[in-house]
Amino acid sequence: MVKLLVGADPELFIRQGSKFINAHGIIPGTKTTPEKVPHGAVQVDGFAAEFNIDPARTKIEFVENLLMVRQTLQSYLPDGAQLVASPVAKFDPEYYEAQPEESKELGCDPDFSAWRQGAANPKPNNKPNIRVAGGHVHVGWRDNDVDPNDPVHIQDCIAIVKQLDCYLGVPSLLWDRNHERRSMYGKAGAFRPKSYGVEYRTLSNKWLESEELMGYVYDNTIKAINDLLEGKPPAANCGLDIRDLIDASRKYALGDIRHYLDRYMPYVPKPPVKEAA
Repeated sequence: MVKLLVGADPELFIRQGSKFINAHGIIPGTKTTPEKVPHGAVQVDGFAAEFNIDPARTKIEFVENLLMVRQTLQSYLPDGAQLVASPVAKFDPEYYEAQPEESKELGCDPDFSAWRQGAANPKPNNKPNIRVAGGHVHVGWRDNDVDPNDPVHIQDCIAIVKQLDCYLGVPSLLWDRNHERRSMYGKAGAFRPKSYGVEYRTLSNKWLESEELMGYVYDNTIKAINDLLEGKPPAANCGLDIRDLIDASRKYALGDIRHYLDRYMPYVPKPPVKEAA
């Protein structure tokens, strides 16, 4: 069995009262120079507060890292402000326009589609005063010793990301019914190859709402890859249906998603949470 490390770099929004506010000027660190803190690092990403965690070897370590770095992130906030795991934040237009231009820039590097053999995903259209947030999962099985663009490594990433769509992407539709983010970011099979493994970019930040979901994300990441190695790749059997479920989730009811999981992926554990409305 391959020894796996699991990390994450969620983005959270800051809400003060009933309004979202910009993380710029509140949170230290940038994308190029994150602020190192115990168990990970913090930084500003546009209007969002982002953090990343040290890679974890166990579920307990994974959840602890997330809780500890999020607590540190919260400590930077002004009185009365809270971090929220909302996939979408809508800022008051006048407030948005008054913010620094560097906050408004969408400078994110492109990611790639496992369902299109690693082709780059198109850059999403920017919507004024609206921002979205991801809850990306990082999986490591290398010692930072591979060229991320190596064709063999890319194929390994593609196989794993398709598997993660089955074990995380589709089940996430039971707790995250926000369609607006998925119309912009977080398409099925979205990933970036890394020197240590892969970054899975389909999930929003919604799984940061509970420790149970954090543990579920860790467990299903490990199970997805171990099942793949043991010859149980549901992605190869379900194909484009998975892409449609995730990318066009608006047209599917919760019952459709439950039925799909029960019929095609009964071996994928169901999330331990009350389903979204």
